[in-house]
Amino acid sequence: QVQLAESGGGLVQSGGSQRLSCVASGSIFSNFRLGWYRQGPGKQREWLGAIGTGGTTNYADSVKGRFTIFRDNAKNTAYLQMNSLKPEDTAIYYCVAGDDGGEYWGQGTLVTVSS
Repeated sequence: QVQLAESGGGLVQSGGSQRLSCVASGSIFSNFRLGWYRQGPGKQREWLGAIGTGGTTNYADSVKGRFTIFRDNAKNTAYLQMNSLKPEDTAIYYCVAGDDGGEYWGQGTLVTVSS
């Protein structure tokens, strides 16, 4: 099992950038696939992208080219770098870790993009 804690949310202007972090504890971080989701006000939860244990990434079309996921296994941390932010990117952002035993979610961090 693993515990996740996101940070880095806050208020950012449209067109700006923000980097979210997801720190893991409780298990061997490098064994987990990691993903990012978000849920905007009045919207369904949306998958953004993921990074595998070997570092391979894939992204939703809605964020491809603007968002980048990377990981630092030595720091037990995953990151979501968000560029060219838009007001519609306003949401609670969650990281998720997965292995054969299941999925584990963080508590989320709020990003608000002002126009």
